[in-house]
Amino acid sequence: MFVVKKEIKGNNYYYLRESKREDGKVVAKTIAYLGKSKEEAEKKAKEFKLENKENTMEEKPIEKKQLTIDEIANFCKRKGFIYPSAEIYGGLAGFWDYGPIGSELKNNIKAQWWKQHIHAREDIVGIDGSILTNPKVWEASGHVENFTDIAVVCKKCKNKFKVDEQELATAKCDKCGSDVESKGKFVPMFTTQVGPIEEDSTLAYLRPETAQLIFTNFKLVQENARMKLPFGIAQIGKAFRNEIAPRNFIFRVRELEQMEIEYFIDPDKKEECPYEIEDIEIKLLSSDMQEKNEEPIPMKILDALNKKIIQLPWHAYWLSSSLNWFRSLGANMENFRIRQHLKDEKSHYSTDTWDLEYKFPFGWKELQGIADRGTYDLSQHEKNSGKDLKIMDGETNKKILPMVVAEPSFGVERAFLVFMNEAYTENEKGNVVLKLNPKLAPIKAAIFPLVKKDENLVSIAKEIHKDLRQEWNVLYDATGSVGRRYARNDEIGTPFCITVDSDSIENQDVTIRNRDDGKQKRIKINKLKDTLRKLLSGETEF
Repeated sequence: MFVVKKEIKGNNYYYLRESKREDGKVVAKTIAYLGKSKEEAEKKAKEFKLENKENTMEEKPIEKKQLTIDEIANFCKRKGFIYPSAEIYGGLAGFWDYGPIGSELKNNIKAQWWKQHIHAREDIVGIDGSILTNPKVWEASGHVENFTDIAVVCKKCKNKFKVDEQELATAKCDKCGSDVESKGKFVPMFTTQVGPIEEDSTLAYLRPETAQLIFTNFKLVQENARMKLPFGIAQIGKAFRNEIAPRNFIFRVRELEQMEIEYFIDPDKKEECPYEIEDIEIKLLSSDMQEKNEEPIPMKILDALNKKIIQLPWHAYWLSSSLNWFRSLGANMENFRIRQHLKDEKSHYSTDTWDLEYKFPFGWKELQGIADRGTYDLSQHEKNSGKDLKIMDGETNKKILPMVVAEPSFGVERAFLVFMNEAYTENEKGNVVLKLNPKLAPIKAAIFPLVKKDENLVSIAKEIHKDLRQEWNVLYDATGSVGRRYARNDEIGTPFCITVDSDSIENQDVTIRNRDDGKQKRIKINKLKDTLRKLLSGETEF
């Protein structure tokens, strides 16, 4: 490292530079601004070399840290991802607000899911159903009569939670293991009145799931989109469940958002899956293994299908598709497993049900459910509405009531936790580096002028910022040392930082830094947008 002096508009500026060999050539790069006087520059250079190594050209490998759910919640609040809803009034259990960084990440998760499952396919279309609908929908679906849980309270620690009716006899406190006392059944659906005049109003329910609006609109969607079996209808939307004990941050909440597909086929062709099944190896826990108290074993999806552990090829297909979506966005498959529902867990209409589970900080928990619903839902709505929901099969010219062979459904909040847990790392200095896939990153790039008082550098940096923000969510940051600016952006997952320095004026280039390893390269300004586009899409590596 060495100190250099630059004269700009009659004023002296001192910089710390470093020589490095790249591609067989020795190049010098500016790594810090040191001030306007020689004495100040020499003092700062000495301090930088001895103490402050935040903005060195390369950083040591980053280690993965295992977080508790409380640590994740605190980090999310501190960095603008998620806040307790209306915290200034004490909040409300089970409800959360997403801040400026969290709302971007959440929207990016939904956008990537929609892109892969709707835009990239010809066999799935999307809808956006209403949150409040005719209450007869929930009567027909069985939610009003059957969507019940048992509220229990621990006799010792007074912990409140819910259990299924068949679990009540053997239920123990999930905190201390003591016996529990039943407080009776409850229906976890929020109710409201539609209509301002009480005697004329109608009792309605905030939807507890997004699936039913897919079924009630099924015939219209099929006709409007001219869909032929097999095909799916997808939806992303809010659902509400009046949980007795919301817990584990955003894992179990009262207001949630679901990403869901109902996939329809001819009931006579449920063994025929025309799509290639990606043969992913994953930890598998069958119902037989659970009954024998055996541990999960690694197994390829196709082997499980061929051995009839997974009953339907469609389930194998959707399990592998879901796993591949998480893997494509940077998730480690070692933290996933698939678990088959036990006989008393399955819905009466389902032949087989699998959960995609993730190793959350509080243990293995359900992330996504893959089940077939048969013709149950469409049959129920036909019966209760008196409307014909059958469609014409173009090959046989027969009317068919399709079955739902798979219902890949999971919460945006749980996906958010997965990606946050996967991305959170700390470097050797203890600084957080959030290694989010660039497609998910809330901020795609940060643009810095090396010296915030240098009008030339500021002008170039702001022009770059203005150009890039026409296409991506980027930020401009001129506060603090470059090292601190790097660290701030590492914490929120910004994959690339772009620095404008004195060389940028003469050479019309900038330094671009990679978040994950700290490496830097010089890029011509006129090639910056195209380079960033390729880096963000994964078309090229840094």
